Amino acid sequence: MALRADVPVTIDRDAAQRAAEAELSKPEYHAADPGLFDRVLMWLGQRLSELFDAASNAVPGGVLGLLVLLAVLVLVAVVVRLRVGKLARNVRAPGLVFEDRTRTAQDHRQAAEQAFAAGDFAAAARERFRAIVRGLEERGVLDALSGRTADEAARDAGARLPGSRAELAVAARLFDDVHYGDRPATAEDYRRLATLDEQVSRERPGVLT
Repeated sequence: MALRADVPVTIDRDAAQRAAEAELSKPEYHAADPGLFDRVLMWLGQRLSELFDAASNAVPGGVLGLLVLLAVLVLVAVVVRLRVGKLARNVRAPGLVFEDRTRTAQDHRQAAEQAFAAGDFAAAARERFRAIVRGLEERGVLDALSGRTADEAARDAGARLPGSRAELAVAARLFDDVHYGDRPATAEDYRRLATLDEQVSRERPGVLT
């Protein structure tokens, strides 16, 4: 059914502004990077203020009221995309592999097995990838560096272990997707990481040709 242009669409400026502010204040919109979110929220607030001022200076309702409401919805959608969409994943990833550098590769393997037995496949995948990287550091394949990301670990390790290079890259993407992108992990994801862990522990460092 088509919307008639002459049907008034009333919109109360204060009520709409309160509704928009209430929506943007919900906790789920605040998990993205704080600095970026604050800047985006400030920009949105300025745009909303301009829109509501424009609406208050014109005849209430009608097409203008509808356009203001649609603009508010678009701005809220931008915030949602920053929170849960591709943009949010790009802000948060890639991230660091280790939060605690005191644990050994075996410590990470044990934590991974315990998480897997408990059905927490995301934690199991994270810990098994950390076991892979820490094990390579312990063997001297990788230098023990602070602040290394999963992609950096896979790239550096792949240069020394060409037979595992492709699987290391896949493992790094899985780690970032699970740990920083909130992607659910599966039992098969964990088994693939466990197989890679065993594979790299047997492979001798070589040089890419």
